[in-house]
Parts: sequence; C-alpha cells; structure tokens
Amino acid sequence: MTAANSISQAVSAYASAARDLGTQGMEARDKGEASGDFADLVQSALREASRIAEQSERVSFQGIQDRADLNQVITAVAEAEVTLQTVVAIRDKVLEAYRQITRMPI
Repeated sequence: MTAANSISQAVSAYASAARDLGTQGMEARDKGEASGDFADLVQSALREASRIAEQSERVSFQGIQDRADLNQVITAVAEAEVTLQTVVAIRDKVLEAYRQITRMPI
C-alpha cells in the first residue's frame, strides 16, 4: 500500500465519520434530545488523540524492530504530529476564550 492510498483511505474514513456524527446530531435534534455536551465532545476527542498516539508508538517500535514498512511508520508519526498540533491549537483557543470570559464586565 502506498502512502497516497493510505492518505486517501484516511480522508475517506474521516469524511464518513464526520457524516455519521452529523447524522446522529441531526437525529437527536429532531427528537428533541441533546446530542451530548461539550465535556463529552472534549473527552472523546482526547481519547481519540490518545489512541492515535499509542498507535503511532506501536508502529514506530515495529519499525525499529524492522517489522513495519517505512511508509507505515512515517504515516503514523505524521498522523500523531497533526493530532498533537490540533490538540494544542484547541487548548490554546479554549484558554483564550476563558481569559476573555474572565475579563468581561459583570
């Protein structure tokens, strides 16, 4: 499997998951139910980021032991890097929002 195929599959999987999440949210809204609160969203995102990091470590160790293809190692590490950058960016935005809220006059 080439890196381009892996990336295409990842993009397809992401698009499918996004569609599924959007459909579930619309169904819950149509039923008058809450589709979950912000804390649940954050927790699930952190669990997914943790899973990606663990998978990246596993593939990296397999690469060190010469049991994984170099493309798999590079893809896993790049995915972990993007995930970490995303988590840090979200953290920064949340902290900035908190700072703005604390500066609001009452």
